[in-house]
Amino acid sequence: MLSVELHTHSALSYDGRDPIDLLLSQAAAVGLDAVAVTDHDEIDASLEAAELAPEYGLVGIPGMEVTTAAGHVLAFGIDELVPAGLSFDDTLDRIHEQGGIAVIPHPFQKSRHGVAHKITRDQLASADAIEVYNSRLLTGRANRQAERFAERRNLPMTAGSDAHISEMVGQAVTHVDADEASVEAILAAIADGRTSVEGRRTPWTISFRQAAGGARRRIVRGLADLL
Repeated sequence: MLSVELHTHSALSYDGRDPIDLLLSQAAAVGLDAVAVTDHDEIDASLEAAELAPEYGLVGIPGMEVTTAAGHVLAFGIDELVPAGLSFDDTLDRIHEQGGIAVIPHPFQKSRHGVAHKITRDQLASADAIEVYNSRLLTGRANRQAERFAERRNLPMTAGSDAHISEMVGQAVTHVDADEASVEAILAAIADGRTSVEGRRTPWTISFRQAAGGARRRIVRGLADLL
């Protein structure tokens, strides 16, 4: 059984803070076996992290968090950027064309671009897995909704810290019953539903600091783009 962190953000994300070496160091320090860097609409840092991960004793899973027309989708096992702004269905098609899997993060939290408010339940069930525990939710209600939906539809379940600072990597873990410690085996096990989840809620003070820091970085980057 492998302990996998499936939802982290580096400084390449518009709201991330830390470089990938700090994310990888934290993942190794808390005893994870594998980690995915899933930046918003960016993939370069994730591909670099996947290459460097073995130096930290980790399996690096390439991925990203894609902003679809309906909301956010996590893409794993891809090596080319999936463009933002596509429909939910087209985004899943693009991920699958690359041999990857699509996992829906925080699907029932509208304020954080959860897709459930803009697509049908059948569309939501067409994903490969549902994130049923996200550490950055301030209450457990949306997590419970996601878990109930996944259980009713018999969908694979994952967890993720949604860490935007390195200290929070490992707050939520997906335990994966994989045949071996490799990207392919881990993703196959997730798609097959051989998972269990474990997590702790990110303290609200840290969540607010992450959000405020992300807002500041977005403003700075926006100003830089104008100059």
